[in-house]
This record gives sequence, C-alpha cells and structure tokens, in this order.
Amino acid sequence: MTRRSRKYSDMKRKQHIVVVGSSNTDLIIRVEHIPKPGETVLGGKFVTAAGGKGANQAVAAARAGGKVTFVARIGQDTFGTQAMRGFKQDGLNLKHLVSDNKHPSGTALIFVSQSGENSIAVASGANAELSVADVLRAKPAFARAKVCILQLEIPLATVQAAAELAYSQGTLVILNPAPAQKLSSALLERVTILTPNESETEFLTGIPIRDETSARRAAEQLLSRGVLVVILTLGSRGVFVATEGVRRRVPGFKVKPMDTTAAGDVFNGALAASLAEGKELMLAVRFANAAAALSVTRLGAQPSAPSRRDIERFLNQFSGE
Repeated sequence: MTRRSRKYSDMKRKQHIVVVGSSNTDLIIRVEHIPKPGETVLGGKFVTAAGGKGANQAVAAARAGGKVTFVARIGQDTFGTQAMRGFKQDGLNLKHLVSDNKHPSGTALIFVSQSGENSIAVASGANAELSVADVLRAKPAFARAKVCILQLEIPLATVQAAAELAYSQGTLVILNPAPAQKLSSALLERVTILTPNESETEFLTGIPIRDETSARRAAEQLLSRGVLVVILTLGSRGVFVATEGVRRRVPGFKVKPMDTTAAGDVFNGALAASLAEGKELMLAVRFANAAAALSVTRLGAQPSAPSRRDIERFLNQFSGE
C-alpha cells in the first residue's frame, strides 16, 4: 500500500500509545505581565512543576485513559528523580526511559501573566541526547502501539527515526511541530496527524491565521505536503480540522483561563488516548478540546492535565450542544 493510497480511516488496530520526546522541570513565576527585554517584573507565587512537551503529552494521554510507553532521557539528578516518581504515579511504561549520567535533566523557565499567557525558555539538557539508537531499542513498544506522539524538543534526526519506525509498524503518527522549525517532506510524509498552533502554522506555511479562510488555506498547503490530517489548534476558538472530504472548525469550550501552559500538549495527549481506543476523529477532537479547556483552568504543565473522569464530567455538561 503506497503512502498516497493510505487513508486515516484505514488505521484501525492496536491500542497502546508510544510517546517519544522531552522531559523538563518547569520553574514558574506568576507575574502581572510578561517582562519585556531589559525589564524586571516583581513576581508573585513561584511554583516548580513537571513539564516538557513529551512528558506532558505522555502524562495527559495516560490520565485520559491511554496505555502509554514514554521514550525519553532524564538526568541523574534531583529533577530526574522527581520526574521518574511522577511518571510512575501516572502509570507510564518506563522501560525505554534512559537515565543519563552525563547530562542534566531538562529545565524550563516560565513566566505566566495574570491573563494566563506565558513566555518560556528551555535548557534542553538530556533531551538533546535522545538518539536514534534510543528509538530503535524501543521497537517493541512501536510494534504494539496504535498511536505515536512526537514533538520537536528533541533532535530532529530522532523525530525522523521515530516517525519512520512508527510508519513501518502501521502506527498512526501525531506530530506536534513545536517549537516550530523547518520540516522536510520526508518527515511530513510519515505523519498521520499534524497539530500546529497558529504561530507554528504561520511558520510552516507563511500564512497568518486570522480567520477560517486563512486556516483552510494553510491546512490545504500542509495536506499537499503529504500529511493525512491537519488539526490547527486555535486556542479558545477550538480547532480547524482538514482531511479527505473534511474542512471544519470544531469550537472550543468557554472557560476562565488561569494558565495556558501545556494546553496544546494536553490536547495532543487526550487526542491520542481517544484515537487509541478507536474513536472517530471528530469525537476524539471534541474529547481533546474538553481536556485542553480544563487544563487552562489550572496552574502548571503536567499538574493541569485532567483525569478521564474529569473530562467526561466536563463533556456531560455540554452534551446538549
């Protein structure tokens, strides 16, 4: 079966999820507004929380009901020990989590404004050492996975290797292209679902996302590059979904935001969990929208990821919509 003959709807087997990506410890300061260059802002509450896009998505998927294997690197330090403890509490399979004795665990410095917006700087540490060999050693996890989630806080060669391995196993690949960088056709042709936000979409396509028309144009350009499904995340406006025969905006849920950190990660993790169960795409998107909406009402990255029970309860409140 050639790539062009494959359809998203054909990919219905297995139930597990494998996440290949970063693990960070987030050092968070709540501030009145995000500091400008050269500006010092006296902050309020300081919080240390588990983070990293890969870890956030793995934890979000597990809390949403997924059976998750996490492929990553952490340092042999206090942050790494804390991260490992949290992963075990959330039930992640850590057989392919590497404890690196040469590099520190990743860290992120995060400012969160009163409006819930954030500004983030990351020191990659051990994340930058996650290798192609680490991925290949995890082949058994890919063989039993229905969904593989990838992001871009690890080396691009490692992302490519994971996408190739997942593709070879018939595993659905979700790529969250963050932080934004140029992506090759070789990678995009292995991606089942691409989930950029508005700024990442503009970076990838050159099209500013201002309305549904521009979202459609950008999504169609990405589809033309080999992706099977494009889901543009639009913050409080929900998402725009584009795939064969579908061009549709799915509204988000109205909530009062406290912290938007990791909302996209929670969306991706919950999306993967729902798809791994065999849910239809639009139902999975609605489930993921609900998870993301809940997450922005809570402070922190992994601490904000809701449980499956919380997501279902939230959805029941909107069952008439």
